[in-house]
Amino acid sequence: MKTNINDIKIVYEDNHLLVVVKPENILSQADETDDLDMLTLLKAYLKEKYNKPGNVFLGLVQRLDQRVSGLMVFAKTSKAASRLANDIRDRKLEKIYYAIITGDIAESGQLENYIKKVKVDGKSRAIIKSRPSKVAKYAKLRYKKIKSIMLDGEIFSLVEVKLITGRYNQIRAQFAHINKPLINDFKYGYRLKNYNDHLGLACVGLAFEHPVTKEKLSFTHIPDFGIWLKFR
Repeated sequence: MKTNINDIKIVYEDNHLLVVVKPENILSQADETDDLDMLTLLKAYLKEKYNKPGNVFLGLVQRLDQRVSGLMVFAKTSKAASRLANDIRDRKLEKIYYAIITGDIAESGQLENYIKKVKVDGKSRAIIKSRPSKVAKYAKLRYKKIKSIMLDGEIFSLVEVKLITGRYNQIRAQFAHINKPLINDFKYGYRLKNYNDHLGLACVGLAFEHPVTKEKLSFTHIPDFGIWLKFR
C-alpha cells in the first residue's frame, strides 16, 4: 500500500524538532532500493508546509528498521541535530520499545552480549557473540513483561524493552539468541503462524532534553493495529 505524508502522524513540531510515528514497512532513510523512506517524505512535507525554496534540511537522529513502526525524532536545524546526536552517544536519549516475543519469560531481566553485523546472501543481519572484538560491539537491553497470552495454541509475551545501547537489529537478535524470536520475525528464526506479516516490534516511547530550550520532552505512542490489538 502506497504511503504518503497524510498517513504519517505528526506528534510534535517546533522550529527545531519534528517527532512523528513511522508506519511499518517504510525505511528511515533512502537506500539503494526505491522503497519509500521517512526522510524524503518529511522533507517534502516541510517544503510544502512552509513553502521553502531549494533543499530542506532535516537531520535523521535515530533509525528504525524498515519493518518496525513507532516514534522517531528528526532535527530541523544542524544545531539540534548535533546536540541530539551527542545525547544519543552519551545515552541521554531514552528509547522504549514494545516487543512481542515467542513463549513466556521472566517478569523482568536484561540481555547483555556483543553484536556483529554481517552480510549473508547480500543481506545484513546481526550475529550474537559472547566476547568483544573489533567488529562485535557491546549490546545491552532491559526488559519487563507486560502480559502473556495464548494464540492458536502458542504462548506469546508482550515485553517493554529499554535499549541501553543501539546496535543493528539488537532487540530482534538478542531475543532470538535466547530462543524467543519476535512474532513474524522470520529473519531471526520465527517459524510459527504468520500474523499478517506484522513484526512484533515498535518504538513506543522517547524521552530527551530539548536541544535548544532544555525542556524535558517525553512522548508515548502505543500501536493500535494488527497483532498489537491482541494484547489490549
